[in-house]
Amino acid sequence: QVQLVESGGGLVQAGQSLRLSCTASGRTLSGYSMGWFRQTPQKEREFVAGISWSGGETDYADSVEGRFSIYRGVAWNTVFLQMNSLKPDDAAVYYCVAGQRLLVARTVEFWGQGTQVTVSS
Repeated sequence: QVQLVESGGGLVQAGQSLRLSCTASGRTLSGYSMGWFRQTPQKEREFVAGISWSGGETDYADSVEGRFSIYRGVAWNTVFLQMNSLKPDDAAVYYCVAGQRLLVARTVEFWGQGTQVTVSS
């Protein structure tokens, strides 16, 4: 079984930055891409960012391109999402995800519990 544990959420003002972390445990996710989705009560869950197993390929939603950056840690089972220039529209519950076809098909096989990000205007 795989567990994805997020941390780093919180309350920030618009324009500030926040970094989310996700650590995978359980069996090895060799070959799995990892990434982030987010959801608000008003919207369905949407893809935010993803990174390939090798770390050589990344993908972002248009709404966060240029402001968010996803990267893997030294421990390859850890993924970070650096969020800069945050906007009130970025406020959501952010979920760490993993899937072998995450980048090509947005297919998710494992979900984290989620971490709340709140952005005040």
